[in-house]
Amino acid sequence: MISCLTRRGMSARLGEVTMKSVVQKLTALAMLAGGPVMAEGHHEGLSMNAPVLWEIPIPFWEGHSIPVNNSLIMFTLAVLLLVVVLRLATRKMERIPYGLQNFVEWVFETLYNFIEGLAGKKLTKKYFWYFATVFLLILTSNYMGLIPGVGEITYDGQPLFRGANADLNVTLFLGFLYAILWFIWSIREQGIKHFLGHIFGVKGGLTGFLKYALMPIFFFVGLIELLSICVRPVALAARLFGNIYAGEAILEKMGAIGWYAMLPFMCMELLVGFVQALVFLMLTALFLKTQVGGDEEAAH
Repeated sequence: MISCLTRRGMSARLGEVTMKSVVQKLTALAMLAGGPVMAEGHHEGLSMNAPVLWEIPIPFWEGHSIPVNNSLIMFTLAVLLLVVVLRLATRKMERIPYGLQNFVEWVFETLYNFIEGLAGKKLTKKYFWYFATVFLLILTSNYMGLIPGVGEITYDGQPLFRGANADLNVTLFLGFLYAILWFIWSIREQGIKHFLGHIFGVKGGLTGFLKYALMPIFFFVGLIELLSICVRPVALAARLFGNIYAGEAILEKMGAIGWYAMLPFMCMELLVGFVQALVFLMLTALFLKTQVGGDEEAAH
């Protein structure tokens, strides 16, 4: 999706704010806001589980199908929205950009410079397509979930739309997809020998007897580091899901009182939606740089 901009010759290079989550503690409140299950399958408050609306049979595999829930629909709509905007912005490229092309180029150039400050020039040049795509996809999904009436339209008694990142399945997909790419990229950049050496090897340039004496300690530290690596995708998914689910659950409760009660929380969620997309971007870029190293270390 992002690569189409490069192929068509963007005139400006596509592309420093360090922010932290401000609503981590709202998750517990959202759990209370979920409410009890009522009769006839209606849930008071936002359900933890996205309901399956229909199933698509898998050809030549009898008895198996692909479940389609309301968060998957919203996630697909977010992808389509980004594709349409990018196609409109790049269908008639101008040397001096204006209008939508100018805005899109400004967004990507800003993202590029920001990621370059985190991951370095080499990694940004090679993997910018992923970082920009995942940031824009998360941001778009977060904001689409805040559109008034998203949870009001129903199909077969269930909400037809739901914020994509308010479903743990979606955020787990994003987290584990990055984990797979991280392993591939790290081994590609370092080689398997240096990849394992970075995790289990003796650090600090030690030599002689001291190096061999400390090997068991560094190996044990490497096991802890390996455990940390395995936990990263779950932590990424849980952080994104917890904050977005909490916000949408609170908005739904406040909406039952009136728009005046929902307005301040809506303003907060506009900020939270951006912050969570930015945090996901920052952590993924820093995880890769921590393993591979900066430009000088990678070149060496």
